[in-house]
Amino acid sequence: MTTAAALLRGPLVLTPEGSALVAEIEAYLATLPAATRQTAPYVCPLGSTVQAWNAAFPLTRPTLLDRLTHRPARPAPVTVADHLRLTSRYMAAFGWTQGRLWDTTGRVCLLGAQAAVLAHGYGTPGTVTRARVQVMEVLHATGRAHASPDRFNDAPGTRQADVHHLLDRASARALSLGI
Repeated sequence: MTTAAALLRGPLVLTPEGSALVAEIEAYLATLPAATRQTAPYVCPLGSTVQAWNAAFPLTRPTLLDRLTHRPARPAPVTVADHLRLTSRYMAAFGWTQGRLWDTTGRVCLLGAQAAVLAHGYGTPGTVTRARVQVMEVLHATGRAHASPDRFNDAPGTRQADVHHLLDRASARALSLGI
């Protein structure tokens, strides 16, 4: 068939059922590990892409002097409100659990998430203490009589959404106080 005759027939239409190329590509993709099959970042229906839990916060890196003296990098300065936001984001990224700091799958409780944020170099132990005070203030202001944020986390009726809501309110309170 000549080129002119092929043009008169119309455009070439490939369908998944009739195309050997598509079948070959699908066979190749099936041999790849599951992690590499995703070609683009997941986009939720609301249009937001998945981001790291510490996105938009500076990464802590040791300086030359830190490396020479074998000391950890200085923590990134964060406000109490930022610490509470990071805690919520960490729990959202790795999962939530009750009755323990973390489990074998990486899920964390409220205290475990705060410890992880601190261990990643965001804030100081003083930041964590002030953040826990804000959480307790919100617990008491909302009429929840718990001895600590950890007791609230481990209470039988508490859900992950309740903990995130508590952290969000405590972060807003800390932001309004300027801490």
